[in-house]
Amino acid sequence: MTASQVLAELISKYALLFGQVGEFLIVAGVLYLPGRFVVKPVVSWVFDRHDLEPTIERTVEKVLGVGIVVGSLIVGAWAAGFGGFLGGSALIVAALTLAVGFAAQDVLSNFVAGIFIVQDRNFNIDDWIEWNDNAGFIDDIGFRVTRIRTFDNETITVPNTELATNAVTNRMSNPILRISTTFGIGYDDDIDETTRILLDAAAEHDEIIADPEPSVRVAGLADTAIELQARFWIADPDREEFSVTRSEYIHTVTERCRAAGIDLSTTTQHELSGEIAIEDIPRT
Repeated sequence: MTASQVLAELISKYALLFGQVGEFLIVAGVLYLPGRFVVKPVVSWVFDRHDLEPTIERTVEKVLGVGIVVGSLIVGAWAAGFGGFLGGSALIVAALTLAVGFAAQDVLSNFVAGIFIVQDRNFNIDDWIEWNDNAGFIDDIGFRVTRIRTFDNETITVPNTELATNAVTNRMSNPILRISTTFGIGYDDDIDETTRILLDAAAEHDEIIADPEPSVRVAGLADTAIELQARFWIADPDREEFSVTRSEYIHTVTERCRAAGIDLSTTTQHELSGEIAIEDIPRT
């Protein structure tokens, strides 16, 4: 075979290859663009119309996005004539899948944990959760990690397995939330009068509900104080309402106890007055 024939054959093969690549790109692009800019917005619009949970909505949108990309690539490859290559590479793909599976066990476990988190009705976007001495709002639940926004507006990236395998407190999963606050009064102060002040302050606050009714209990006896615990409930709880309601309640109770002459100090340090003298004892 002459050099010109070899060159002509190479040009023919590369021309065929470039043609297949071009066909692959065109078909994949024709499928991807409508899916990305038409199908996904339509699905998002339908979800908004039916007022679905943000957690479910974001998860379906992510799965749909991945499906559009993968589907476009596969259909484009088959249309361009790469189907034989893909079929002949089944063994290679299986081997690569097995190797990746061993190397990415943590990623896969986080993915599975993410599925369980998404299907949990008590675990949703914008919920206020606490776990392992951490707290914050759920910003996003991904395939591998969950992003939590702290009260200082910092973002914590938490592996899904950590949330799936540890105890997590969701303070917003129920329609009402109880707030407990402990006050210490002096042993000489009137418990009944203090209890009345605590109950009146709760009854007069707009955000504190009447059912279940507020209550006050003697929680303990400290070295220098009697500890009274006030318990009351708020509806549709969130972090802001929790903090504001608790702060306003404590402020009201403090002012009223001060006006009534009730000491709320629980400190073990007290001011001493008087004189210290050394008296000589006569020797016998």
